[in-house]
Amino acid sequence: MGKSVLRQLLRSLLFIAVTLAILTMDITAGQDSLPTFGTTVVIPSGLQGHVYLIDKDTVQLPDFHTLPSIGTVYTNSLAVTPRNFRQGFPGITRRFEWFAIDYEGRFWIEQSGLYRFRLTSDDGASLYVDEQLIADNDGLHESQTRNASLRLSVGIHRIRIAYFQGPRFHVALVLEVAPPGQIFRVFNTEEFKPPPNPEDWPRSPCINSPP
Repeated sequence: MGKSVLRQLLRSLLFIAVTLAILTMDITAGQDSLPTFGTTVVIPSGLQGHVYLIDKDTVQLPDFHTLPSIGTVYTNSLAVTPRNFRQGFPGITRRFEWFAIDYEGRFWIEQSGLYRFRLTSDDGASLYVDEQLIADNDGLHESQTRNASLRLSVGIHRIRIAYFQGPRFHVALVLEVAPPGQIFRVFNTEEFKPPPNPEDWPRSPCINSPP
């Protein structure tokens, strides 16, 4: 094989390698930038979110009992940091505005004490623990945060996060928790996973923390 042919072959291989690298970077970047409200793959110990389409004049969380769900998503955590609405809502619908999700799940507390919660959303969201509203971040607004705290006892607790996205231009939904003596981190049901045999889980009511 002549030197000129070899050089040409090396140039071609280098071009292919660089092209593949760029394509891989673009694909990876696109995946990382997508809001992750959930997946259609069932996560038994995670949060289950029922998805709804809402009217374009909606200014607060709807009454979900009056709406038909268009699908269900599952997730271990809610970490959709503020981002441009054009990145959309993958998995259920192409609509990037005027939709709502009602998440529900259970979590296990091994250490009793004061637990702090932080809910960030754009637009409205509300956080319930054991059917008690503890963080109200409802309404049409840019990304904003509400803080709450509860003194939780050992055992199983219920959690619900209701969320809606109104008009463009941004979306956000982040739920964080700080166990007793610890700093805030994204709430993940895997971290608060109960022991095996769900039928044996005790149910422990939460106790409101003092102001």
